[in-house]
Formats: sequence, structure tokens, C-alpha cells
Amino acid sequence: MYKIRNALARFMYGRNGVDQLNVALLWGYILLWIPQFILALTLRSGLLDLLFDLAGLALLAVMFFRIFSRNLARRRAENQRFVNWWWRMKSSRQGARERHADKDHKYFTCKNCRTICRVPVGKGNIVITCPKCGAQIRART
Repeated sequence: MYKIRNALARFMYGRNGVDQLNVALLWGYILLWIPQFILALTLRSGLLDLLFDLAGLALLAVMFFRIFSRNLARRRAENQRFVNWWWRMKSSRQGARERHADKDHKYFTCKNCRTICRVPVGKGNIVITCPKCGAQIRART
């Protein structure tokens, strides 16, 4: 077993391996496989089954290409773009949930730069100056 492990380690040396994007691609394949399985049992549609098969094979091909790739700089850049995108999606949902739960403040979005501005509730009609771009927002709190 030791020789096999060393041989695999030597083979994978200098290759990308599994990263967060590959794990997401694997989950995408699994989530694509579930409806394909259900539709194959119920509809027995050859064309739809073929489309699901092609999409799944494309995901697996990309995943294995990324795992065995020796172009580490490019694969790391792809993974970093994915991680940044995922973080923005995750933090924006969490921030929206927190803003919705906050009953002491009202939140306004600047139309110029899309910055979220927070003001206390119950101040009446006010003019909010965006701290990022200086645009003015007239609103009621």
C-alpha cells in the first residue's frame, strides 16, 4: 500500500488537485444527476436524458481537467475568482438577512454607486448624503 501511495503522490506532484471550484463542480454534477434520475424513471425521454448526460459529462470533464492540470497559476486564478464570487453571494445574503432583522435602522441604496446607507428610524423626511460618492438621497425614515 505504501508503494501505491508514493506512486500516486509522485504522479500528482506539480498538478492542481482538488480545490473549492472542483468541489462545487462535483456538487453541480450530483445536483444534475438527481433530476436526470427522476426524469429517466418517469418520462423515459431519450433526448432529455441525452442532454442531461452531455451536461454531466461536460462537468466531469472540466473537473478532471482541472484536477490533473499542470498550469497551476491559471487554475489558482480560476479558483480565486470562484471563491470571490461565492463570498460575495454568501455575504450579500447574510447582510440582507441582518438588515431585515434590524428594526432600529432603515437602509437606503445609493442610485449612483449602489452603496447601502443606514439611518435611524423615526427621523421624518431627511436628506442622506452618500459617504462614498456624495450623492444626495431624499427619503422618509
